Amino acid sequence: MTNAVCVPGDPTRLGAVWDGTATNLAVYSSAGDYGGAVTACVLGDDGSEQRMPLFPTPAGIWHGRITGLAPGQRYGLRVGGPRDPGHGLLFDPGVLLLDPYARALTPDPAGGPRRRHAVVVDGRYDWGDDQSPRIPLADSVIYESHVRGLTLRHPSVEAAKRGTYAGLAQAEVIRYLKALGVTAIELMPVHESVSEQQVLDRGLVNYWGYQTLGFFAPEGRYSSSGTRGEQVTEFRDMVKALHAAGLEVILDVVYNHTGEGAAGEPPLFLRGLANEVYYRLDPDHPDRYIDTTGTGNSVDPGRPQTLRLITDSLRYWVQEMHVDGFRFDLAAELLRQHGLVDRAAAFVDLLYQDPVLAQVKLVAEPWDVNQVDSYQAGRFQPGWSEWNDLARDGVRSFWLNGGRIGDLATRLAGSSDRFEGTRRGPEASINYVASHDGRTTNDLVTYADKHNEANGNNNTDGPSFEFAVNFGVEGPSEDPAVEGSRARAIRNLLATVLLCQGVPMLLGGDERRRTQQGNNNAFCQDNELTWYDWTDTPRTTSTTAFVTALTALRRAHPALRRTTFLTGLPGPGGQPDVTWFGPNGGTPDWSGRARFVGFLLAGDATGRVDAAGNPIADDDVAVLVNGTEQELAVPLPGRPGAMWTVVLTTSTDTGVPGDADAADKPVSVPPQAMLVATSPVPGR
Repeated sequence: MTNAVCVPGDPTRLGAVWDGTATNLAVYSSAGDYGGAVTACVLGDDGSEQRMPLFPTPAGIWHGRITGLAPGQRYGLRVGGPRDPGHGLLFDPGVLLLDPYARALTPDPAGGPRRRHAVVVDGRYDWGDDQSPRIPLADSVIYESHVRGLTLRHPSVEAAKRGTYAGLAQAEVIRYLKALGVTAIELMPVHESVSEQQVLDRGLVNYWGYQTLGFFAPEGRYSSSGTRGEQVTEFRDMVKALHAAGLEVILDVVYNHTGEGAAGEPPLFLRGLANEVYYRLDPDHPDRYIDTTGTGNSVDPGRPQTLRLITDSLRYWVQEMHVDGFRFDLAAELLRQHGLVDRAAAFVDLLYQDPVLAQVKLVAEPWDVNQVDSYQAGRFQPGWSEWNDLARDGVRSFWLNGGRIGDLATRLAGSSDRFEGTRRGPEASINYVASHDGRTTNDLVTYADKHNEANGNNNTDGPSFEFAVNFGVEGPSEDPAVEGSRARAIRNLLATVLLCQGVPMLLGGDERRRTQQGNNNAFCQDNELTWYDWTDTPRTTSTTAFVTALTALRRAHPALRRTTFLTGLPGPGGQPDVTWFGPNGGTPDWSGRARFVGFLLAGDATGRVDAAGNPIADDDVAVLVNGTEQELAVPLPGRPGAMWTVVLTTSTDTGVPGDADAADKPVSVPPQAMLVATSPVPGR
């Protein structure tokens, strides 16, 4: 190991920053407040460790400019000071800590945290002419996926690149996503993470990655090229390839807690640097955490040091890694500035004012856990979208549990009851029927009960209730009637999500009937239970074709992608922007358990304008939802002499209608099916 030398550095640049000659290292720690100090440790591949004291500032930033510490080399931190759990102080110079700002970490072969080290990275990269596609949110179709699971079994990806950033960047994978019609891939956590010891003890790993250890470091497990900084380049290459194809990259990020676990577990990074600053401690028992995340700890977003860590990380991923947006796990926790959720918390203000972060997509999982104010759905500010669990449950309930048509209609209209009061439009609603949390869509109609036995908790973990049916057979079935009912139910669920006003999100693999065999909490299953099966079968290819037809239909009709809520008032052509109707063409029956509703969207009242501010016109679009067991002949309301063309139905495997000829007669809607018809607007 080269002999390293440390002199005072730049305290304004946190992390390890290589300038071509030396590495500037700066880190925040409260150790100085208690008579302690921070030491930088340069690690040699021969097992040696060279320790050098860093220089303090009054604000608690410890810094140094270190020659002999270059890209690819490992380093760590040791922090001296009192260990006094009763006062929330957990300093321990005997523990080698990770740098919270490390741009890369080496992995622990066993999946645990103890043999991980920070790595210096050369931040230079040739982005060429890379630009964010900047797709309007209202025009987005989001595809939630896992880097590893997506390509680990993909036959067109070379073996060494399967399950990696490079695998996702392969031309065949990108062509598939483009052909499917999605506009953005939302990646489950790619920050470096750790597996809980109890999970490792069961011979499993934390596959999902929601236990963060590095807010700046891309997960090394997903790198095919190395883990001494190569993972950073590989991630950038992936983003660049996706952008070149017009696809956006959204990251699922976890800033509400860390992988350091509950009180009493060993420090790994934040806990050993400033436990009493970074985490929310119980004021009556500072040796305990206030847990609003269900993981044993919660970060304290009311502290400026915590807010800086989060916003610095977000800016890094936008400016240096070129991602296009973020989905915030348990986002309500980040609004707990003084314990209670505050809609005007500093975190919200910082993102709203930040010239970088205010330009990217911000999506909230609008709740946390364990508190009376944990559920914050519909309460985020303009500029934010939210996962809409009302849409999820409303769609599932209608098709799988006899739910009310009135609630479904509200979700189809964009959930104005939830979002209009916060001065937002339909794009505030991220509509989905399945996500990584819970069953896949295939499993919602195949397993009435959850099957989490493989997780090792006696099937006690995971959501206790989901709207799910099995159509008489628990698990896969070769009975054509059972399979036909399941396939149609899947098409109904996915079509409803894609035809709702707002932003649709697909769970990756749903278009291929992906199954987790009824497991609704597959966070610890890094195996064929969660990896995508790319084997083509009649049912996978037909469902993919159906979803492709749905995304194409949505893309072709701006009336389905409004930026303002429907009003029922006349538009420019005198027609109401929406007309709701029942099976006889008249007013729907909103009472009781009615199982049919239709709505007509006026093509000359789409609520959309072009770049010059001119209204965007469309065909009239009618959507008919038949949840009854009878075929219905439904007269369509609308303009005199309208000629309707049926363009999609959920009654066929691929959505192609059996008869797509124009007609002015009543439209036949099969039982348990949806149908979409269009009619040209005169003079358009």
